[in-house]
Amino acid sequence: MKIVLDTNIFVSSFYGGNPRRIIDLWKTGEISLCLTPPIIEEYIEVLRRLGLAEEPELEELLALFARGIHVLFTSKTPRLKIVRADPADDKFIECAVALKADFIITGDKALRDIGSYMGISILNPREFLKLKPLK
Repeated sequence: MKIVLDTNIFVSSFYGGNPRRIIDLWKTGEISLCLTPPIIEEYIEVLRRLGLAEEPELEELLALFARGIHVLFTSKTPRLKIVRADPADDKFIECAVALKADFIITGDKALRDIGSYMGISILNPREFLKLKPLK
């Protein structure tokens, strides 16, 4: 199962709860994380702005990205204009389309309002975890 994580879910995973459970699914290989350079750059920029850049968890996650552990990566994505309320969120849909992801997981209303795009469901963490129970 391939997913794209919106930045708000990635950052929230540092505080536990359902976002952390999703990251744990990725770390154990139960799901694959789809990434592009703009998504990684946004993850890092937001974590730095929030003062989380020195967290050991970030170093571990970046090492997993770098080694390609349960990660699909592309720098070639279609240019889409789908999220009218927040065009910066188009990068998550572009990534999902390029890598044929199954889900985009987000807490962002502008993305959630899309519902689905080209068969890619856009869910919040709770909805996703109901579909993918933890072992």
